[in-house]
Amino acid sequence: MQHSYTLLAPAKINLYLEIIGDRPDGFHELVMILQSISLCDRIKLHPNGREQFRIFCQHEQVPSDQTNLAYKAAQLMRQQFPQHFANYGGVDITIEKNIPVAAGLAGGSANAAAVLVGIDLIWKLGLTHHELQTLAAQLGSDVPFCLSGGTAIATGRGEKLGSIQPLENFWLVLAKYNNLAVSTAWAYQTYRQQFYDTYTRSRQGIDQRTKQVHSGPLVSAIIHKENAKIGQLLHNDLEKVVLPEYPNVAQLRETMQRMGGLGTMMSGSGPSVFTLCESFEQAKQIQKSVFEAIPDANLGIWIAQLVNTGISIQS
Repeated sequence: MQHSYTLLAPAKINLYLEIIGDRPDGFHELVMILQSISLCDRIKLHPNGREQFRIFCQHEQVPSDQTNLAYKAAQLMRQQFPQHFANYGGVDITIEKNIPVAAGLAGGSANAAAVLVGIDLIWKLGLTHHELQTLAAQLGSDVPFCLSGGTAIATGRGEKLGSIQPLENFWLVLAKYNNLAVSTAWAYQTYRQQFYDTYTRSRQGIDQRTKQVHSGPLVSAIIHKENAKIGQLLHNDLEKVVLPEYPNVAQLRETMQRMGGLGTMMSGSGPSVFTLCESFEQAKQIQKSVFEAIPDANLGIWIAQLVNTGISIQS
């Protein structure tokens, strides 16, 4: 008897994103501090007795074909474990979408990570966390982090993770225009065009800069639980190219910053903007104030908590 599983796949925000240089594979050398939040998609995996995977999702912007990263995750498992696929067959993957789409919140990556975990369980593979991480890195830079979650320093193109003391008891207000998407590829390419002269060229220089962030002010503030400092030290290099190009995102960021909280920043390549808060009450007040300041039907505003988990099985 094959079991079905329901998994929770949390979104992620960047508390810190610095672009250090170029990589031979065409990606950027990055240093980031990543954080899971309670806003999550629910992924249901059900053995279908067929020789195929099927994707179902209620959100019209989420593809249900082979372009979906969750489908690619299933296909990767099929390629890696053909005998298990032959024994157990395919899976129906139903995505209940709660994370905003194309928002810089790694929703697609989180879904893919959940599929890896779910198929591992359904096919009784018994993979270790390290083995799942290795598979995740083949799918995309954010997938390994989405798998483990919590608070982490990410280096390389984002797939090399170092754990850090988890952030607890923080809330955030997250806002995004539902009719707006920013291409991650465009953001990084534009940054390269405008700031290439600031890139570190040598491997030694890249390693040195990575080390500095590991022992830098934001990591120190996290370790010592200096909340006000954490808010002040939020940093995202991609704001330099996204905000000038998307004035309504820049205006949203300015408005949210004006409403209080510990600190405000765009997450990843945007266009989501978040404000870090010390309490649910503070987050609720900021949400109300932003709604009043920007009465736009296209603006979605969520409240979430920072969490220490990646993919988890819903009991």
